[in-house]
Amino acid sequence: MNVYDCAHQLAKALKTSDEYLNFKKSREEILKNSKLKEMLEDFQKKQMKIQELRFSGKEIEESQLQQIQKLYEILMKDPTANEYFQAEMRFGQLMNDINKIISEAVS
Repeated sequence: MNVYDCAHQLAKALKTSDEYLNFKKSREEILKNSKLKEMLEDFQKKQMKIQELRFSGKEIEESQLQQIQKLYEILMKDPTANEYFQAEMRFGQLMNDINKIISEAVS
């Protein structure tokens, strides 16, 4: 079988997987609530900033960590945001597992 055909089959399987469909549904629910969407985007920006600092070897201020932790705690109290984070985590785990399988096959 052609490698590209396999890749397209995998993409199709991912698109119909429970993990992806749940993630997509939870993301759509977030988008319906502008305040929640804004809070989530703010959290993601702050999270990305901290990751950038870590990768560049720069020091992360305690206040930045506390701020993102507090925002995360607030978001987790919201059932829609909590469901989104859980769905994102499950889909991310699926993608990591697939990447691991592929990496192990070609190493």
